[in-house]
Amino acid sequence: MLNIRKKDKVLVLCGKDRGKRGEVVRVYPGDNSVVVSKVNIIKKHSKPTQTDPGGVKEIETPVNISNVMLVCPKCDQPTRPKFDFLSDGKKVRVCRKCGEMIV
Repeated sequence: MLNIRKKDKVLVLCGKDRGKRGEVVRVYPGDNSVVVSKVNIIKKHSKPTQTDPGGVKEIETPVNISNVMLVCPKCDQPTRPKFDFLSDGKKVRVCRKCGEMIV
């Protein structure tokens, strides 16, 4: 089970976009990578087609999951979450700094 999921807020730890925060758009568990909005943007040249005018487009590319850290929505601090079990046996993520459950 990965500790980062879609729609989580994350902080980029290294690379050209170090220090930026963004929302996770897509998770690739097989590659251990995530796509973060407005982070790791490249320019891609495309030829025109019948539906697309073509030109230079900016797209977001995946970042390794080890290079991002989850930001707690309650305390707004980057944290490595721990996993706890609720009384009904459900596994949940918990912030190590404030102790709040991360949904």
